[in-house]
Amino acid sequence: MARKISGRKSAAPVKRAGSTSSDSFRPSRDEILAYIAENPDLSGKRELAKAFRLKGDDRIWLKDMLRDMQDEGLLQKRDKKLKRPGDLPHMVVLDVVSRDADGLLIARPAEWPADLGAAPLVAIRTQRQGRGPAPGIGDRVLAKTFPNEEKGGPTYTARVVKIFDKQRDAVLGVLRHLADGGFRMEPVERRQPELIIDEDDLNGAKPGDLIEVAPLRHARYGLPKGKVVEVVGSLTSEKAVSMIAIHSHDIPHVFPNAVIAEAEACRPATLDGSSHGREDWRDLPLITIDPADAKDHDDAVHAAPDEDEANPGGIVATVAIADVAAYVRPGTELDQEALKRGNSCYFPDRVVPMLPERISNDLCSLRENEDRPALAVRMVFSAEGRKMRHSFHRVMMRSHVKLSYNQAQAAIDGAADEKAAPFLDHVLKPLWDGYRVLKRGRESRQPLDLDLPERKILLKEDGTVDRVVVPDRLDAHKLIEEFMIQANVAAAETLEAKRQPLIYRIHDEPSMAKQESLREFLTTVGLSLARGANLRPSQFNGILKAVEGSEHDELVNQVVLRSQSQAIYSKDNAGHFGLNLKRYAHFTSPIRRYADLIVHRALISALGLGKDGMTKAEEGRLEEISALISATERRAMAAERDTVDRLIAAHLATRIDETFTGRISGVTKAGLFVQLPQFGADGFVPVSTLGDDYYIYDEAAHAMVGERSRKGFRLADTVEVKLVEIAPMAGSLRFEMMSDPEPVSGSRASLHKAKGRRRADQSRRPGGRGSTRSRR
Repeated sequence: MARKISGRKSAAPVKRAGSTSSDSFRPSRDEILAYIAENPDLSGKRELAKAFRLKGDDRIWLKDMLRDMQDEGLLQKRDKKLKRPGDLPHMVVLDVVSRDADGLLIARPAEWPADLGAAPLVAIRTQRQGRGPAPGIGDRVLAKTFPNEEKGGPTYTARVVKIFDKQRDAVLGVLRHLADGGFRMEPVERRQPELIIDEDDLNGAKPGDLIEVAPLRHARYGLPKGKVVEVVGSLTSEKAVSMIAIHSHDIPHVFPNAVIAEAEACRPATLDGSSHGREDWRDLPLITIDPADAKDHDDAVHAAPDEDEANPGGIVATVAIADVAAYVRPGTELDQEALKRGNSCYFPDRVVPMLPERISNDLCSLRENEDRPALAVRMVFSAEGRKMRHSFHRVMMRSHVKLSYNQAQAAIDGAADEKAAPFLDHVLKPLWDGYRVLKRGRESRQPLDLDLPERKILLKEDGTVDRVVVPDRLDAHKLIEEFMIQANVAAAETLEAKRQPLIYRIHDEPSMAKQESLREFLTTVGLSLARGANLRPSQFNGILKAVEGSEHDELVNQVVLRSQSQAIYSKDNAGHFGLNLKRYAHFTSPIRRYADLIVHRALISALGLGKDGMTKAEEGRLEEISALISATERRAMAAERDTVDRLIAAHLATRIDETFTGRISGVTKAGLFVQLPQFGADGFVPVSTLGDDYYIYDEAAHAMVGERSRKGFRLADTVEVKLVEIAPMAGSLRFEMMSDPEPVSGSRASLHKAKGRRRADQSRRPGGRGSTRSRR
């Protein structure tokens, strides 16, 4: 029988042996799971103890029980809440996919981890009297989910908060002129069919144009036909490749006139023009250190020894960030467009900014020797790198010099140019002294330390690929990174102390399923990962250190990376596993990330720094905003990745049948992904082309292994491949494997499992061994 617990419905707990209180009940595992399912927002350890009225020793018992349930995979921690594996978040992005027999809209989560099996179905509940958003099939929506109490139906119901992304019926592609005089659309997406375009349906499009085509009724024979509904642009233009990604991912890239007008109407902030007055920091020698080609500068830094005798060897580190909140006010056209975009998108050939240039490259860019409003944090660190205190200030600052990373590093290394030399002794050297202090704190904290180089594509003037480089990772980069991390931590700490709602940047520890998969893999290379609920980045670092410089170095780095959760934005704190921080928020890039603008407004409100802070309406929408900007971040990443793939495919189009040295970057049942390090591009080797052995996918070993030879190919193996096919518009490459398979160590046990699964699959297939059809 059910009863109310702390105002929520849950199964009634039963008194257990060993309970220390006469009115205390120790719930069973089923009762704990039932309560968490019905109360997803009240599933932390404290809330569970309160709900079941546990005190004293019973709370210790509950803590041990929850740890056991996590170890067994019955629960996982997410956002400091305990969830059942496979449970949807309360606020989630869904794709509406169909209707059921009663006409009810059915959706699935837009993203779902493959290791959790099939994605759950969600029934969309429309609001009465036509109020609220009205989605249709093909729409992407932001929705609040609730467990479905009706048996036999979808796992969840949902109420739509916002129609996030309208899906087009039209197909994106390139118009081609055929030899017989006809026209055909070559699709951008790999899985889309080609479409025949009649001359009467060209709508002004010319061969080589990037077009949107609406499919027409499919004829019984031949290719389907289509009609041009929009000419996006010419494929011969410099920036056509990134335009494909922008268009196919629905990234807003043209600012509405109202937004531009509002930006142009903004007047520069003044020292005493705000209601609270600004501190005058223009004499403090803050400097910017950025990439050489940076157009906007939203952070400046300074460091000096702490003059307090009680803090010997300590330093005072200062980070000043462009005061975007002074210009972008809540609810304005600028604000709504910034939220719609969520973040700036960075392509090799262009930037799609979150804010118009009047704001991002002018009023808020911390230009050299120009007065600019800023929100600054001054932090005091001990000689060991422990932060002792900090304070936030709204200031008017002036960047004393603009340096690139290479300029600053060269100056420290003894090769200062004429611009950096005047700042070497009194600005740059104290900054590097400060970095050494912060580095000690970082080493003590032990964040996750993966060694995965980033590649950068350099383009020619015509927008085609010149070469791909791996930029040097300089101490100048690490200095700025560590200063920004500490400023972000200070922002989160201040807002928590003031009990001000905010948006956190959270990164959960790996799920139990991914941990177990990683353990299976590590056994194949002679390593292990301890079981337990309290996983730490230092455990991963120990594994990485053990293989450093060995043949398994890059392989283990890749597998550890794949085991990690994805960082997201959330109104609830769950800490940042990768950085090994208890609280973390994005504060340092409000020009290009909406999350940082929210944190700026929260600080202004919490500290009484002006009337342009966070509104109550915004506070009530933080869960929705977090989900939206997490989705726009993933959208930008996918678009940037697609653009790189297309650029590299076009660059290699003339090199069919050439052989390249590559590294296996992915292993699936269908085949192998091979990356060409000199280009940063991935191509595919179908399993059917690997040879005359029968190759089995060994998931634990991340390998494809021959059933007879026990030889195969493994993640991170260096191999020779021949380029046999290119689809430039889709950005896809197909390779033929030229290297011979090698013995795969540690795969025998999992290979037996794979063979067993193969036999089971065959017995279930029509015509397979053991099927009724094969015996007829």
